Amino acid sequence: MTLLAKHLQFIQNGTISILDSAINHSLYCPINLSTTNIELNNYNIQNPTQCQLYITSILRKNNAEVAYGGYLEKRNIYGDKLSFTSGERPRNIHLGMDFWTVAGTKVIVPLDGWIHSFQNNKTKGDYGPTIVLKHEFSDFTFHTLYGHLSLKSLENIHVGMPLKKGNILGAIGTTDINVNYAPHLHFQIIKDMEGNLGDYPGVCTFDSLAYYSKNCPDPNLILGIGG
Repeated sequence: MTLLAKHLQFIQNGTISILDSAINHSLYCPINLSTTNIELNNYNIQNPTQCQLYITSILRKNNAEVAYGGYLEKRNIYGDKLSFTSGERPRNIHLGMDFWTVAGTKVIVPLDGWIHSFQNNKTKGDYGPTIVLKHEFSDFTFHTLYGHLSLKSLENIHVGMPLKKGNILGAIGTTDINVNYAPHLHFQIIKDMEGNLGDYPGVCTFDSLAYYSKNCPDPNLILGIGG
């Protein structure tokens, strides 16, 4: 376990809400979008409408409102997106945690921090509207990234703007705004932003996994969902 991961464990104090607190955590259920899930053979998971059909089936099966998961999942969902497949090796290992639910759902700040950067990443398969926060705890700092937000989420904010745990950060965007995905929030922890502003890789190749898994530890270390 990395030093950052150990620090993050000390932050957690029970389950931390990242979506509208009116949605009880008993209404969350896990979802598997990895290449090992044979149920996905019945869906064109790269198509947002087909993907949503599968997500809806999981939510109904579990009487849930939010389906979550995806950290370090190897996925086929990126196979039709040039920015993920144009290199020598495909980027298909997911570095964040996804929360699949209806567009417009409020996104809540999980920890005190301030706005590091933000932008609308418009390339197909990217994040769409994205906000990155910076957090500081005694002797260490890290960042959290929120992707696939609504356009309105980027209004009336500025770099350095302080935010408190529980504040509304924004809302989940629609498929046309989040660049061709079913509505969801992508949440990722990042130690070193490497000079990036309003963006950071959310998917990596197998060859780069060792580095990225250290720089982007499991988001559930601070959220404590399902544990």
